[in-house]
Amino acid sequence: MFHLRLLVEYFKQYMKTRMSYRGDFLVQFISNFFHQGLNLVFILVVFQHTPSLKGWSQAEVIFIYGYFLIPWAIFSSFLNLWSFNDRYIIKGELDRVLTRPVHSLVQVIMETMAPESLIGVLTGGIVMGVAGWHLDLDWTWYDPLLFVVFTLGGVLIYAGIFIALTSISLYTDSKSDIQPIMFNISNYGRYPTNIYHKIIQFTLTWILPFAFVGFYPASYLLDHGEWKIYALLTPVVGAAYLAFGVFCWNRGIKHYRGAGN
Repeated sequence: MFHLRLLVEYFKQYMKTRMSYRGDFLVQFISNFFHQGLNLVFILVVFQHTPSLKGWSQAEVIFIYGYFLIPWAIFSSFLNLWSFNDRYIIKGELDRVLTRPVHSLVQVIMETMAPESLIGVLTGGIVMGVAGWHLDLDWTWYDPLLFVVFTLGGVLIYAGIFIALTSISLYTDSKSDIQPIMFNISNYGRYPTNIYHKIIQFTLTWILPFAFVGFYPASYLLDHGEWKIYALLTPVVGAAYLAFGVFCWNRGIKHYRGAGN
C-alpha cells in the first residue's frame, strides 16, 4: 500500500507537469496514435499482394497486431527506461535515488513513467474489436479474464527483459544501443510466429520470448488450439523473466560505485 500511494503521488505530480504544456501533451497522444496506425497500414499493404500469410487471414493478423499493442502500451507507460543511462548514470541522478528508503528500481520506474503512451491500449482495443467483429469470434465467459492475465504476463516479459538490459548501465558509464535493437526484435511478436524460420521461432519463444506478448495469447483468443499450451504459459514466462530482470538489477546496484571520476 505504501508503494501504491507513492505511485499515485508521483502520477499526480507528473500530470501537473504535463498539464502545464497541454498542447504538447495532446500532440504526444496524437503522434502515438498515428505511429501505431502506420504499422497497421503496412499489414494492409502486405495483404494486397497475398490472400493469407502462412494460413493466417488478414483479419487474424490484424487482431494479433491489435493485441500486441496493449501490453506494449502498458509497459512503455510505466517502465519507460529508455533514457536511464543518460539521466541516472552519466548525470549522476542514481546517487540521489539510492539515498531514499524505497527500492531504487521502484523509484526509477515512478520517476520515468509516461502515461500518455496508454493511448496504445485504446488503439489496440479498437483494432482487436474491428478484427474480431469481422471474424465473428465467440468468446466464453472466462476469455476476458484470460485476456487480462495474458496482458499482464506480456507486460512482465517486457519488464524483465528491459530491466535486465538497463542494469548493464550499472556496470559502465558508456551509452549502449542494445535497447533499440531489442525493441526492433520485439516487433516480431506482432506477427504469427510460424511464418518465421524455426530458429527464429525458437528464439522468440524460449530466449527472447516476445511471441508470448503478442502471437501466442492472441492465437488462443482466436481459437487456434494448437498454441493453447504456449498461451497459458504466458504469466509463468512473465514471472520468470521479471524475476531475472530484478535479479540483474539488484546485482548491478551492488556493483554500482556512484557518479564522478
